Amino acid sequence: MSDKYKIIGPVYDLLSTIYSGKQIHRCKTAMHEDIKAGDKVLFAGVGHGRDAVHAAECGAEVTVVDLSATMLKNFEKNLKGRNFKHPIRTVHSDIMKFAEVDAYDYVFANFFLNVFPEGFMVDVMKHLSTLVNKNGALVVGDFHFPTGNWFVRKFQSLYWYIAVLTFTIFAKNAFHEIYNYPKHLESIGFKVEKTKRYNIFALPCYWSLKATRQAD
Repeated sequence: MSDKYKIIGPVYDLLSTIYSGKQIHRCKTAMHEDIKAGDKVLFAGVGHGRDAVHAAECGAEVTVVDLSATMLKNFEKNLKGRNFKHPIRTVHSDIMKFAEVDAYDYVFANFFLNVFPEGFMVDVMKHLSTLVNKNGALVVGDFHFPTGNWFVRKFQSLYWYIAVLTFTIFAKNAFHEIYNYPKHLESIGFKVEKTKRYNIFALPCYWSLKATRQAD
């Protein structure tokens, strides 16, 4: 299978910084304050993986999965010269073929689910939920679903469409509206218990959602 990120992958972190300052990274690491040493943590679609490195520095047992060899190569560059209590495990695979069911305290899908068409995105989300243990959490960091007055919603949507168009052109990602992740999480039996928002020009453009299984 061809590597969709061969062109844009090497500059992924640079584009992230140019577009958001430090807000995307802050969004990706928002829920790390809840990670305890020894927690088993999975990052799906890790990209350059500064968030995974941060989790490992918190003492977590980190596994990263990515289908893009380009992204994993850049991630491995970020590991050079670093030592962790638990070495990071790197898996080059399609996440849908990664089947370590009930194995993780945290599964992170940071700026990952938005690459898929909505129907398949829900299938991926369902699969990720099977990897979370009964007391664990599924964390989604991504663009904020449009809320607020007309101006705020239009700004949030425009800000998203500039980004998604870029990745549609250069990585052939799906082109779509911003997903309503809380709604989709509820549809698979999870409920958002914690939310953190990150602003651009004082308007919420990113959010991190920590979701756990709904009580029966």
